[in-house]
Amino acid sequence: MNKGRLEAFTDGVLAIIITIMVLELKVPHGGEFKDLQVVLPVFGSYVLSFIYVAIYWNNHHHMMQTVKHVSGTILWANVHLLFWLSLIPFVTGWMGQNDFTTASVSLYGVVLLCAAIAYFVLQNSIIKNQGKESLLALALGKDIKGKVSPVLYICGIVGAFIDVRIGGAIFILVALLWLIPDRRIETKLRDHSH
Repeated sequence: MNKGRLEAFTDGVLAIIITIMVLELKVPHGGEFKDLQVVLPVFGSYVLSFIYVAIYWNNHHHMMQTVKHVSGTILWANVHLLFWLSLIPFVTGWMGQNDFTTASVSLYGVVLLCAAIAYFVLQNSIIKNQGKESLLALALGKDIKGKVSPVLYICGIVGAFIDVRIGGAIFILVALLWLIPDRRIETKLRDHSH
């Protein structure tokens, strides 16, 4: 099966997710800069979630460059990932509109954790389909960032019950970890083409 439909569907869903999130930003009443203060929590949660969706889109794009054909298992693993990512607008809005309560921050972390697990499942489905010597398997190597992220999400979820700032800081830390360009797949693709 060709991977084009999977990529197009994923791109469309992620575009809708971003659109839904931005529509949650309500224009404040009043035309002064001080009136923007009421939307800062919602805007802050939007920025963090936008970064997360962008990271997933970017990494998904690179990962799919290593795939020749997709199987039914890969399709379902991809839909599983999209399910968790599609919940990001809900938890983003709930967290921002309720000034980062313990419940909203911890649930945000649960969704991030489940999305990370779903991405890991998709990655492993591709490797299983393409083989242990596939470009993706070779590029990922030990995949330290991929294994550390779920542990950090769990720490963030637990941390949110101690102080929401701990949970928030850990979720920001994971996003920053992934914002640092990961050249493993690009390097393997370049090496493979020579």
